[in-house]
Amino acid sequence: MTKLVEAVPNFSEGRRIEVVDKLAAAVQAFPGAHLLDRTSDASHNRSVLTIAGEPAAVLEALERTVAVAVSEIDMEHHVGEHPRIGAVDVVPFVPLAGATMADCIELARTFGAAVAERFSIPVYLYGEAATSPARQRLAYVRRGQYEGLKTHIGEPDRAPDFGPVKVHATAGAMAVGARPFLIAYNINLDSRDVELAKRIARRIRESSGGLPRVQANGFWIEELGLAQVSMNLLDFRTTPLWLVWEAVRSEAAEDGVHLAESELIGLAPLGALLDVADHAGIPVRLPELERLAGAAEFLKLRDFSPMQALELRLEAARGA
Repeated sequence: MTKLVEAVPNFSEGRRIEVVDKLAAAVQAFPGAHLLDRTSDASHNRSVLTIAGEPAAVLEALERTVAVAVSEIDMEHHVGEHPRIGAVDVVPFVPLAGATMADCIELARTFGAAVAERFSIPVYLYGEAATSPARQRLAYVRRGQYEGLKTHIGEPDRAPDFGPVKVHATAGAMAVGARPFLIAYNINLDSRDVELAKRIARRIRESSGGLPRVQANGFWIEELGLAQVSMNLLDFRTTPLWLVWEAVRSEAAEDGVHLAESELIGLAPLGALLDVADHAGIPVRLPELERLAGAAEFLKLRDFSPMQALELRLEAARGA
């Protein structure tokens, strides 16, 4: 059986679209690696590519994107809302059809060693590929961000798993890991109160005793003029999208604030979206696309397309 894996590299560039175009082109030029999605955020100054295919093709495409990022992104001049440690900030591998988590752990370690050797970038393994329990959490690996890591990388608990014990002069460092499917999901408040967004994030995230398998933080989104609760949903079966929406809505309502909209960064499993449709009472007898539209309406998803469902996008890409 053919193995399929997904990789979701996050780059510290979301404002110079010509650079993001080069990153995307590096994937599209390699046969067998499918660029399923690309998303850029100017406030976070960050872009995310979603790549899927057979492992060897995905590895080669990823390494080509690293070459572009090292050439084009200088962390000494990078400013953005999102935490980061490098030009290629994080690269997670996710098992899809026929692949296992063990396969993705092996891919993460193979890729981490290869890019550390080729580009002289310190690489930290995280998630299921981590070499210590503390490093399973990406936030632990990324603490202090790029600026802090420059100072502390020589300390015993900050030594990288691969590469030099110093950050790359312009590309910084990189986190590489393996994990289950993660949904990057943001909710924009109908408010300019970023402190409210941060309070809501603290209340709902797992680390503060909130929703299981949810990471959250609050940000100011300049281009929208709104405060945002930005989240990673680590297991949509444990905490579904609709529950996150309703929890944030409830917390905001306590301060008399409504939710303006929400957005997916990248893709979400079809099942996660149909679960929203079920909760919203969208009849199961309706065509799948209509049920997806109903789910998007329930969540007030901005610029939603049915092609944001992972399975639909992969099917289209492989049939192209």
